[in-house]
Amino acid sequence: MSAHWDDLKTVMHLVRGGSLATAADALGVSYTTVARRVKRAEDDLGLKLFDRLADGYQATEAGAEVARKAAAMETEEFNLMRSLAGADQELRGQLTITAPQLVCATSLLPVFEEFTQRYPDVELHVRSSSELLDLGRREADLAIRISDDPGDSLTGRRLASQQCAVFGAAHWLDKIKAGRDDDIKWLLPENVPARFRALVPQLNPQNILMRLDDMAATIEAAKAGMGVMVMPMFLGRSCPDLVELPLMDPQPFPEIWAVAHRDVWRSARVAAFREILIPHFKKTAHLYMA
Repeated sequence: MSAHWDDLKTVMHLVRGGSLATAADALGVSYTTVARRVKRAEDDLGLKLFDRLADGYQATEAGAEVARKAAAMETEEFNLMRSLAGADQELRGQLTITAPQLVCATSLLPVFEEFTQRYPDVELHVRSSSELLDLGRREADLAIRISDDPGDSLTGRRLASQQCAVFGAAHWLDKIKAGRDDDIKWLLPENVPARFRALVPQLNPQNILMRLDDMAATIEAAKAGMGVMVMPMFLGRSCPDLVELPLMDPQPFPEIWAVAHRDVWRSARVAAFREILIPHFKKTAHLYMA
């Protein structure tokens, strides 16, 4: 009695997600492939792993046990792959970097350019997202994160301390100089994490033009002259259409870190990227603070 690893992994994801579509998304396959693999696992093992219900797949006791064992096998697989990656001293192959979109578009482009020129045999993959990818599962080799707590289980290096300030189009500066602060309109985030709430000024509702749930859209609105906003100083300074406005003193903002799983941190490709990344942030440190 045996089953293919791909089939066992599919059973695990179907137990986790509860539907063919969720498992298919996690595995990057079609939902028909998920159904086919589950049926093959049941045939190979001679066990019924799921009850097919109107609202999805419900794992049987045997299915839940298979999922637990597959999860343990997956953990060992990731441990092995990280260990091999850490021992890999070849400057060739693939390197995956993840960073927030706006950091990629401003701070990291020169780093990417220098790295690809210096190491043409390394295929650089950039995952531009604010989502915290799982470095233990090798979703990325190295992450650039904006955080005061980048992860106790990770190895990291602080790249920059930073501050935030108020930025807007130049015509708002004219209103401030004229003493017309009451005319200023603000662009605020829709949802403010607890650690950022102190950075959002207390405003009269009539001064709040709108709330947005996307930083890039907020910046575009500020560049269009619609209102002013609080943002990290390096972002504001990267926008030629914006100027810093004396509406509040610069405030501390979470630091910028480079982090990786401790097994992968020592690999040649990650080390080579850090050798370009760290000096770049040292050279541009003035952009992040007042």
